[in-house]
Parts: sequence; C-alpha cells; structure tokens
Amino acid sequence: MIKAILIFNNHGKPRLSKFYEHRTTDYQGNFHLVSKRDENVCNFLEGGMLIGGSDYRLIYRHYATLYFVFCVDSSESELGILDLIQVFVETLDKCFENVCELDLIFHVDKVHNILAEMVMGGMVLETNMNEIITQVDAQNKLEKSEAGIAGAPARAVSAVKNMNLPEMPRNINIGDISIKVPNLPSFK
Repeated sequence: MIKAILIFNNHGKPRLSKFYEHRTTDYQGNFHLVSKRDENVCNFLEGGMLIGGSDYRLIYRHYATLYFVFCVDSSESELGILDLIQVFVETLDKCFENVCELDLIFHVDKVHNILAEMVMGGMVLETNMNEIITQVDAQNKLEKSEAGIAGAPARAVSAVKNMNLPEMPRNINIGDISIKVPNLPSFK
C-alpha cells in the first residue's frame, strides 16, 4: 500500500505531498536520503526510522529539477511503483505540455486531480494514461461549464443593458411575485 507521495525540487522544497495514513514526516530528512545518492544506484531505500520503520520503503525517480518519492509498505512491488511514477510524470507532461516545477505550484488542484485518478486511499486505481487523461479532460470540461454558471449574473446584467428599453421598468411581475425596481441611473 502507498503511504505517501512526495515531490521535491532540487533544493528540497516540497512541491506536492499526499499522505494516505497519518504521520509526521521529516521532509528534509527524506529529501537528503534520496538526493545524496549516486545516479548509478537503485531507486529503492529500505526502511529506517526516518522512513517509518523496517516495513517501509522509499521508491523515487529524479526528473530534471524534481524528485518524485513514494513511501510504500512491503506489499508493493518496487518496479510497479517505478512504473506508476513514470505514468504519473508522463500524464503530467501531457496535461501541462512539458511539465515543470511551476505547473505543480500554480496548478496544484489539477495535479491532485490527476493523482486522485491514479491512486486513492493508498491503492493504485488506474495506470492507463489515456484513461487518466480522459477523466481529467472531463473534469476540466465540467469546471468550465460551472464557470459559466458562476458568470450568469454578469451576463444577465449585460443582457438587460442591451435590451434597448424605451424607459426603465418600475415593477417586474413574475407569477405571484412583484418586484419594485428602485430609481437607478440610466442603463446606457
């Protein structure tokens, strides 16, 4: 089971953290564990007190300026998690067109949505990048349609301004409801 997902930049600043069990984490300690390792060693770290105990492992990948670190228990496959990290990075790259650290900072909600499509409650849900992107696109489409609803009052005011009324109405009757319009300056 995945216990935590952390993304750090090259200076050790956390850019994303997602925990699937309550724990206090020493970000700098975890960063130093993975950043001080040589490039030619494996990407797995066996448990220790800093990681969370002997049953836990850190599995990480370093891409450009970012470290993607997954803390997992012994039931997870190291190669499966490395593949999951690869799918996560490729999905981010497709969604943001050449993902960079700034995308993670300014679009943290979208990054969490992508991650939620892949992992929920510490369990891997989806590894098919096309399916993940389809669901993220559907979420973006829904957000845009909701933005249209939020902009409805402004569009209504604009429509009233463009109605070319000969004079301003004093009372508006809708069914049993009567609304008295206060004296307002001209619509134009």
